[in-house]
Amino acid sequence: MKCPFCREGDFAVIDSRNPTGGFPVRRRRVCTRCKRRIYTIEQIEEAPLKVVKKDKSRQPFDPAKMRRGLETACYKRPVSSEQLDAIVREVEEYVYARYFGEEVPASVLGELVIEQLKKLDQVAYVRFASVYRAFQDVSDFVDEVQPMLAKGKRGTPVRRAK
Repeated sequence: MKCPFCREGDFAVIDSRNPTGGFPVRRRRVCTRCKRRIYTIEQIEEAPLKVVKKDKSRQPFDPAKMRRGLETACYKRPVSSEQLDAIVREVEEYVYARYFGEEVPASVLGELVIEQLKKLDQVAYVRFASVYRAFQDVSDFVDEVQPMLAKGKRGTPVRRAK
């Protein structure tokens, strides 16, 4: 890095400061020729991840879009903002760990979100699944809900009164 003032010197690092998370790093530098001081900020720029849609088009991975879908599915449900953030964070970490700098199929993202919602809230799960899996009629809803009804709320089989 050349000095922006004298255009001749190089910089020596005098001091580095890292916040608790590690990034961005702020460095104090001094020019080896004119002795002027500057601050630089170093930040990680992640490799862009692309989502491959059903129609084979590609879009940049957008956690905010996933969050909006979750908020819609969880509308008027007892699901906190922190729980939604946790789902987005888990899916994002999984995707970046397994598909680093590559393309991730939209189906992988959808299934990850569905699995998280299934554990969190059954109504939100069915809402999200109805859009994601493009339910056509009531029988699709019944097919999706039937396994949950068989297990009941706590995972034990339910006996129905006759």
